[in-house]
Amino acid sequence: MTKRNKIIYWISTLWLALGMISTGGVQLFKVKTEVDSITRLGYPIYFLTILGIWKILGVVASLIPKFPLLKEWAYAGFFFAMSGAIFSHIAFGDPVKEIFPSLLLLTLTIVSWYFRPADRKIISVNSNK
Repeated sequence: MTKRNKIIYWISTLWLALGMISTGGVQLFKVKTEVDSITRLGYPIYFLTILGIWKILGVVASLIPKFPLLKEWAYAGFFFAMSGAIFSHIAFGDPVKEIFPSLLLLTLTIVSWYFRPADRKIISVNSNK
């Protein structure tokens, strides 16, 4: 892994972790604006607890060493949660400013996943074999 790729990976991963921890905390503690937003989109309030717990666990899984399969599940969860949020906002007709946070976290998820080091992947491709 080149130094450039390592820097891209860690910057995107740390920003992703910060975003997921902060939004997960807001959801877990059921901050009023988040409750208003999720009920407006038609989801039950208990969905916030599920999202908050899984986001925080996903951050832990993505940052701890080893466990590449667990990391893949965390990335998949982030991808599904953020793409679901984007499409929920689009379906409701929300403006771009409402969609942007989820779009940013989705982008960070993809960048972090793409640039992850070989030891954080399930299958390491080795062209020397």
